[in-house]
Amino acid sequence: MSKIKTKKDMRITVDHHLEEDVKKKIVIDTAVDGKTGKIDFNELKSGGFIKQRQKDLFTVRLRCPGGRIPVKKLKKIAEVADKYGGDYVHLSFRQSLEIPYVNYKTFNGMIEELKEVDQNIASCGPRVRVPTACSGCEYNPNGLSDTQKMANVVNEKFFGYRCNHKFKISFSGCPIDCARTSEMDLGFQGAVFPEWHEDPCTGCTICASACLEGAITPHPKTGKPIFDSSKCLYCSDCIRACPTNAWRQGKTGHVVRVGGRHGRHPLNAAIIAKFVSDEDVPKVIEGILEWYKKNGEGKGRIRIGEILMEPGNIESLAKHLEGVLGDNAIKKPRPPEPVRINKFD
Repeated sequence: MSKIKTKKDMRITVDHHLEEDVKKKIVIDTAVDGKTGKIDFNELKSGGFIKQRQKDLFTVRLRCPGGRIPVKKLKKIAEVADKYGGDYVHLSFRQSLEIPYVNYKTFNGMIEELKEVDQNIASCGPRVRVPTACSGCEYNPNGLSDTQKMANVVNEKFFGYRCNHKFKISFSGCPIDCARTSEMDLGFQGAVFPEWHEDPCTGCTICASACLEGAITPHPKTGKPIFDSSKCLYCSDCIRACPTNAWRQGKTGHVVRVGGRHGRHPLNAAIIAKFVSDEDVPKVIEGILEWYKKNGEGKGRIRIGEILMEPGNIESLAKHLEGVLGDNAIKKPRPPEPVRINKFD
C-alpha cells in the first residue's frame, strides 16, 4: 500500500479534470449504504466518503456523536489516519473527525481496522446527520441537561433517516447555547424554571445580582425578589446563587427550536416548545420528521426552515405536534426568521 508522505506530494496530485471526473463511477471493495461495486461520487459522499480535488483521493468523515471520542478509539483513529491518510486529521465544525487524502482503493482495509474499536463512518447528503452537543451537565457547572446522553439517543434512533435535504440536530445544555440550537434544523436547549419560596428567603438580594437578564429585582424595603418571568432565560443562576435554598428548580427540560440553518441564507429557528422532557425528545423528533416528509413532497431539496416560512406552515407543524408537546407548546409560534446581509442598506 502506498502512503502519501507529504503535503507537497498531495498538492501536486490535483486533478485538473475534476468536473469530468465527478460524472464517473468507481469500483470499490466495501459497502456504502449497502451498495458495492460501481458507485458514483454522490452516493459515496452520502456515505461519508467525500471526493477531493485530487484524483482518486477522498476525505473520510467519522461518526462522532456529541463530539465525544473515547481515548481508546482516538488512538486507533490516529493509527488508521497515519496508515491510510495524509499528514493530519481535520476537526469539522460539526464535531466530526475527518481523515483526508484516502485513496478509494484502500476503503475496505480502513473500514475494517476502524471496526476494531467500533468506529463508524458518518454521512452527508439528504438525511439526519450525526447529532452535535456540548458537554452538558456531566462536568460543566452551567449544564442543565444531559446533552451527551441525548446525542447518543438521536445517533442510535435517527442517524441516516432520509429527508428532503440535510437535517441537523443539536443539544445545548444551557442558554449560552454553545451547540448553536438556533442555527440547526432542530435544536434542544436545556432549561430550568426557577421557583421562589418565601419562608427561607432573607432578602439578601444575591439572586438579583446573579441574574444577568434583569428578571429579578429586589423589593426596595424587604430586599425580597420581584420576579419578571418574561425576562428569564431559564439558566438557573439564581438557584445556584441562593444561599438559603429559597430559589428551587421548577419545570425542567428542553427549549425546542426548529427550522434554523447557517450558510449563504441563514435562518434563526422558531421556538415551538419549552420544558420538553428527555423522554419526549424522540417523540418530538419523530413528529417533526413525519411533518417534514409530508410537507416537503414534490419540493425537491428543501430545508425544513424554508417550508416553515410558507404561510400557515408553522401553525400546521404546531397542530401536528399537539399530542406530543401538550402544555409545553408555544401557543402562537413564529416562523423562522431570515438573517439578511443587506437588511439595513
